[in-house]
Amino acid sequence: MTLVLGVDSSTQSTKAVLVDADDGTVVEERTARHPEGTAVDPRAWLAAYDELAGPLVGRAAAVAVGGQQHGAVVLDEAGEPVHDALLWNDLRSAGAATDLVEELGGAQATAELTGLVLNASFTVTKLRWLRDHAPEALERAHRVLLPHDYLTWHLAGRPEEATTDRGDASGTGYWSPATEQWLPEVLRRAAGRDLALPRVAGPAEVVGHHGDAVLAPGTGDNMAAALGLGLATGDAAVSIGTSGVVSMVATAPTADASGEVAGFADATGRFLPLACTVNAARILDLAARLLGVDHEGVAALALASEPGAHGLTLLPYLDGERTPTRPDASGVLRGLTSATTREDLARAHVEGLLLSLADALAAMQAVGAPPSRALLIGGAARHAAVRALAPAVLGVPVSLPEPGEYVALGAARQAAWALAGTAEPPAWPVPSTELTDDGHDAAALRAAYADLRDRTTDWT
Repeated sequence: MTLVLGVDSSTQSTKAVLVDADDGTVVEERTARHPEGTAVDPRAWLAAYDELAGPLVGRAAAVAVGGQQHGAVVLDEAGEPVHDALLWNDLRSAGAATDLVEELGGAQATAELTGLVLNASFTVTKLRWLRDHAPEALERAHRVLLPHDYLTWHLAGRPEEATTDRGDASGTGYWSPATEQWLPEVLRRAAGRDLALPRVAGPAEVVGHHGDAVLAPGTGDNMAAALGLGLATGDAAVSIGTSGVVSMVATAPTADASGEVAGFADATGRFLPLACTVNAARILDLAARLLGVDHEGVAALALASEPGAHGLTLLPYLDGERTPTRPDASGVLRGLTSATTREDLARAHVEGLLLSLADALAAMQAVGAPPSRALLIGGAARHAAVRALAPAVLGVPVSLPEPGEYVALGAARQAAWALAGTAEPPAWPVPSTELTDDGHDAAALRAAYADLRDRTTDWT
């Protein structure tokens, strides 16, 4: 049996899976926590890798790392951090994002150039923040890497030339999905100086060795998850965690001036447009808290109501929203009457969650990437009412893959691909269940939601 090691270095932890390269069967998996915070010493990720992957790597013939996107790891000439890595969820660079979009000619011009309308998540905005608030650190800087690049570079023995991949590069704000080239002039505008950039390796290129193991280029976490799920063109991964993420494989780059769809590349040579909602599983958390039940109780109550919750509609922008762009929004509940029941309130929360994700799917269609199937993943994908209502509300066939560490599995699949040297990644099965449409017509439900969404515009 030939084994490969896939690593997921996420915001909260490092996960490692040792996998049979022939069929993707997980032989062993381990997890180590990361420090809390939105700015972290990146050397903590190396310690976490050593703790859990170190004992496994000697058994692996190939290794790859999937990592959290966008974090800015800025290093001096000796390869040491000049500042804590500013992570994707560090929002102090929001003002820098606004300034850079204006300097680049506005939202449309920025999207056409970078595939993105910049917000505080993207790497380039972190560099502008460092320029303005930590100039002494930036003066010592030699190169900038993404989190997965940093780990891969260390595993390769810190060679003179670092590498990245096109998927993770596409989330920096200084790489063009249209030309597949770095945009050093954008980086220079942000940082006020040049910084060394990693070479963009091919999708299954061997970029070095880690011990006796072949080292693949790795990729960003969303790209690794798409690879782990085996997404085909038209497949949309709908991840329902604290926030919601809809990503799908496309054959052409996208440039959405609204900023709702990020025009990422994927890890295979195709593209991965992505839309993110701020509110997802937290909508179910709110319902549980208001109704005094657990999530199973919310599901039972919701399924006891009827489609449309007897006219009760929830616009679930609880803590602001990103799709659509309403950062100062709050939630709106319309249709309360003296006949409203606890069951209706639960149903409205589940429907509101799914209708918000349906908006993210519609944003994909608006940029020319129409979804033909949704794969429901994330913690809330196991929620009985979400599973029951998703096919009708989302309006596309829905599959429920078995639970798995799909970022780490995607990294492992890339490692197996690099080891094999084939034109396509290995075909690993992804066991899943096709969810049954309950047969109700969701057109009226979608219309009521759209009316509330489009009337409620005070925040913008």
